[in-house]
Amino acid sequence: MNVLIVSQYFWPEPFKINDLVLNLKRRGHTITVLTGMPNYPEGRLYPGYGLSSPLREQWEEIQIVRAPLITRGRAAGMRLAMNYLSFALSACILGPLLCRGRFDVILVYEPSPITVGFPGLLMGWLKHAPVLLWVQDLWPETVLALGQRKWLVRLAALFANFVHHQSDLLLLQSEAFAQPLMARGTSRQRLRYFPNWAEDFYKPSPEHCGIDPLPQIQGCHIAIVFAGSIGGAQSFETILDAAQQLRDREEIHWIILGDGIMRLWVEEQIRSRGLGSTVKLLGRYPPEQMPAFFSRADALLVTLLPDPVFALTIPSKIQSYLAAGRPIIGALDGEGARIIAESGAGLVANAGDAQGLAQCVLKIAAMTSAERTAMGQRGRAYFENHFNREKLVGQLETWMHELIETRHADSDTRR
Repeated sequence: MNVLIVSQYFWPEPFKINDLVLNLKRRGHTITVLTGMPNYPEGRLYPGYGLSSPLREQWEEIQIVRAPLITRGRAAGMRLAMNYLSFALSACILGPLLCRGRFDVILVYEPSPITVGFPGLLMGWLKHAPVLLWVQDLWPETVLALGQRKWLVRLAALFANFVHHQSDLLLLQSEAFAQPLMARGTSRQRLRYFPNWAEDFYKPSPEHCGIDPLPQIQGCHIAIVFAGSIGGAQSFETILDAAQQLRDREEIHWIILGDGIMRLWVEEQIRSRGLGSTVKLLGRYPPEQMPAFFSRADALLVTLLPDPVFALTIPSKIQSYLAAGRPIIGALDGEGARIIAESGAGLVANAGDAQGLAQCVLKIAAMTSAERTAMGQRGRAYFENHFNREKLVGQLETWMHELIETRHADSDTRR
């Protein structure tokens, strides 16, 4: 197949779509990616990119077409909205000019914003190709959950309903996404469960045991590691409240790996609460280095705000945590909590429950090393059974072929 991927984010930005593209390429498909200039998460262009950057480049024999955009900056308010809209507009203009030739199918990657669907749908219409939308975040529900203004929620709802209804197939990272989409008029026949997975490098390896990436906590007894975006949805107040409750347990260290719009706030809270000796904010590292950190963790942490829309989602870090074979501690509701409990891979408190989170940490701390190892192994086995990449990508190929055959059959009928 000749596949066009439309995604505002792509290599060298660290997103799941990179791994999917590589695996489609390895399966013999021709891939072109229509994407933006890389600026996530720092909010400024990566070195080597700018106004004079070439609009075309290659990576792993994959053709990349880059559309200019307004960078994210601090990813707040009007600047973030302009980032979303500028990519959608420039991709709509440059996509038809630079993505020449025939495409059999178009896959749109939507972790937010929904506006990425517009250039995807335009390219589908121009190329007479079916469009699949891989839904990572529900719009407008996510916009509402983050407390945005009512007019912005209404605008997001208009955008989302249009993109969802015009796409040929919606791929859902969580099965729980189906109900709200059907409530807004999407037929069940156009929905498919297509969860995230974890890259191969997350698999436990003896190599990781020879690396000590945490010199800051040498000698600590228990390391609780959070890896990912430091944003509003991640409920960092819950983490800090739990850490404050356990501040006298000096052997318990909370290690935060990542970056995001809440980082400065988290830094200030660590100082003002006097948590500097037990809460370490280490910054962002490449995904390939995460297994080394995970191998030194006694438990891996995932948290979300207590909101119905976040209860529907599966944070992508859960698959990475399961793949790493380490215990998981969660403070979240819904699908994410279900997977942790069902897998036997960890302990879960309700979203926003700092006391419950602190109790989970104490239970992990009281376990023997063998008990924690067994918990992690159960998580790895669950990952292999439910989030196997080869099976998932093979299923995606089947759906793509079915859509192409249906489109050809419809064209023959019209003739």
